[in-house]
Amino acid sequence: MRIGVLVKQVPATENVKIDEKTGVMMRSGAESELNPLDMYAVEEAVRIKERLGGEVVVLSMGPPSAEYAVRDALSMGCDRGFLISDRLFAGSDTLATARILSAAILKLGGFDMIFAGERATDGETGQVGPGVAARLGVSLITYVRKISDVDNFRVVAERAVEEGTEIVEAALPALITVVKEINEPRVPDLAGKIGSMFAQIPVLSGKDISINKEKVGLKGSPTRVAKVFYPKLTRNGRIIDGKDPEKAVAELIRFLKEKSIL
Repeated sequence: MRIGVLVKQVPATENVKIDEKTGVMMRSGAESELNPLDMYAVEEAVRIKERLGGEVVVLSMGPPSAEYAVRDALSMGCDRGFLISDRLFAGSDTLATARILSAAILKLGGFDMIFAGERATDGETGQVGPGVAARLGVSLITYVRKISDVDNFRVVAERAVEEGTEIVEAALPALITVVKEINEPRVPDLAGKIGSMFAQIPVLSGKDISINKEKVGLKGSPTRVAKVFYPKLTRNGRIIDGKDPEKAVAELIRFLKEKSIL
């Protein structure tokens, strides 16, 4: 079983900033981390490898610093890692990113299964995984909360849907996006951490994956951020003196009725 995992390095949640003029996320100088939801994808891929054998290969597209996200995944049990990085890729939207990752996967020979997190915490779109599946022409199962059965030919999974749970069977190769209910990611042991520190992380450029430079980066991204603004918080409340409990309760009830809450 050859399994791929798509991971992303994202700014720490509290450090996400947007350039209001360009609409592009400002990553320079911001503290970064492995996308938290990708950890569940890595864990599930490693668990399947432990049951069925094979290898797990992790891929990440991003600047040179994204190498750390690859190493984090290696420390959890992935066997090999690749960084897809080129200045041509800067500013790529979800469509262009899906093109790049698909080209890299084909360059590496494809996979029986590909795992990805439900979404990235910086973009919150959840579009890249399905976009990769569409471009590769493989089966797609999204919002997976449990892998019920898997062999070398097909996978049975439980999807989290609004009405409850949906059970889906799909032929391999397949791309699966997972939600955090699927497992509990392991804490890397010392051997895993040391091994990831010294692992070689090959870098694949646009030339290496034979990508059309007109189809990536800002040129190849049809999505444009028209405007960026921060919501203004307004507080139109009332301070209630709590020295007299009965009067305080009466005042609170009156206030809630004025706001049509009661």
